[in-house]
Amino acid sequence: MLSTQEVPTQEVEGQQTVVADAPFSTLSTRMHQMFPALTCAEIDRLRRFGEIGHWQAGELLFETGHTGPGMFVLLEGRVKIYQRDGIGREVLINEHGAGHFLAEVGQLSGRPALVNGMALCEVKALLIPPTGLRALIVAEAELGERIMRALILRRVSLIEKGAGGPILIGNSSDARLVMLQGFLSRNGHPHSVIDERDEDALRLIEQFAAQREDMPLVICPDGTVLHHPSMPELATCLGLLPDLDDSHVYDVAIVGAGPAGLATAVYAASEGLSVIVLDSRAPGGQAGASSRIENYLGFPTGISGQALAGRAFVQAQKFGARVAIPVHVTALKCAESPYQLELKCGGHITSRTIVIASGAVYRRPALEGLDRFDGRGVYYWASPVEAKLCKRQEVVLVGGGNSAGQAIVYLATHAAKVHVLIRRSGFEATMSRYLIDRIRSLPNVSVHPNSEVGRLEADESGLASVGLKKPLPDGVDHFDTRHLFLFTGADPNTDWLRTCGVQLDAKGFVLTGTGADGVAACDLATSVEGVYAIGDARAGSTKRVAAAVGEGAAVVAQIHQLLAASTGEAVALGA
Repeated sequence: MLSTQEVPTQEVEGQQTVVADAPFSTLSTRMHQMFPALTCAEIDRLRRFGEIGHWQAGELLFETGHTGPGMFVLLEGRVKIYQRDGIGREVLINEHGAGHFLAEVGQLSGRPALVNGMALCEVKALLIPPTGLRALIVAEAELGERIMRALILRRVSLIEKGAGGPILIGNSSDARLVMLQGFLSRNGHPHSVIDERDEDALRLIEQFAAQREDMPLVICPDGTVLHHPSMPELATCLGLLPDLDDSHVYDVAIVGAGPAGLATAVYAASEGLSVIVLDSRAPGGQAGASSRIENYLGFPTGISGQALAGRAFVQAQKFGARVAIPVHVTALKCAESPYQLELKCGGHITSRTIVIASGAVYRRPALEGLDRFDGRGVYYWASPVEAKLCKRQEVVLVGGGNSAGQAIVYLATHAAKVHVLIRRSGFEATMSRYLIDRIRSLPNVSVHPNSEVGRLEADESGLASVGLKKPLPDGVDHFDTRHLFLFTGADPNTDWLRTCGVQLDAKGFVLTGTGADGVAACDLATSVEGVYAIGDARAGSTKRVAAAVGEGAAVVAQIHQLLAASTGEAVALGA
């Protein structure tokens, strides 16, 4: 992540302005795709999706932190794109004239603007609202593809620069700061981080009279200052939470935005159903934390879980699915249809059908005092945030599955040494062969079979040592490390179903394939009609991304059948 503080500054009319210089950008060779110019004929094809508007010199077309009105296609005049952060610094992004369009991917759903757009002279533009933008991308295939690519690349560019997002101030090892960084990163939201020991940080901490218990500080783009906020509080400040209408009845409500849930959203929304997806953290689920997935069909060079989830997230919005993150579902009321999902933040979601795609939660070993090390040395995934913390240090990783293997390979490129503890004698029964072969070739990875963590020891900074239940063959009984990664499996995230009649097995996985009357039904149906389960939360599911995506597609066909039967209408399924 690049911070705006890494960018050169210049003085403009007595005000400090940061100039966005692009030589270090990974997108420097794709500027023609990021800012394509439209021909007159192409602009004419877009006119039916929006309305003409006029803006005077100095007037803002859109403003950071305020709901974005959609995409602007410039017909006359010039617009300056810049970002003004919460402490008054300005970042000049670009200037655009006639033939260019102004928007980034957040405008597919009308999210708050990440930058300001100010008219430099009188401007005439075609304003296409989010609904029109989604219709355009679907109706105009070739042109829509170019526009979509530009919108995505612009968001990536803003993330690289940290432009348009909040400023986080704190200690890099603070668990709360790590949590907020992870939340913003996995949700693809720009942000910048200033270490609390930095001169600028010290000045801001003094300015806001912040105490130790107030850290980390978050300065939102509108200048609002948050003291050690939760994820929902940060999301609210950034305008990420959509307005949820209690009175609206959806066709499909999906709990969980992992691969299974996002696949359901894409297929259901593309076939005309009204869809909402709810997740308490970020798109991608457990797969979203994978550094590189190399055995997913169609990606021979591999793809990170976050990139895969990001593409699916945008695809779902393209077809009109609503995605609400972070929203925590506490209970399902399924006495009668339409069903209701109770939300922790208050209110509820009503839907004719429910898809349980809530996946699994990371299993926590029975280690004394484990909770106090969360984010202070103990981690359950290996993202760039955690990798940066353990750069050139020794780490210990526990686990022998594919997720552990992907994390080992990724961490080995950052850490000085990776010690891997597994209870079995080898990886062969639990890990894909390509990962086993790759791990064996890594010179800074040591695998210790038949070993387990027995205790955790701390100092004033957090985790200090990982003790073993029994010594290794060479007599080693502990590792002095500040970083322990646990990939010890997961348990189904289904506690929120306890108040409903959905049947679970002894381990808490959702049973499917049998109707409430005991008669065999479609594979993904639960014991409650209109409620389905897919992905890792379903009993007997194959724990693979491809299998989850397949179930997400298959469940939509079953939902169509149910809805068609309830209305007496036939439903034509898409490809």
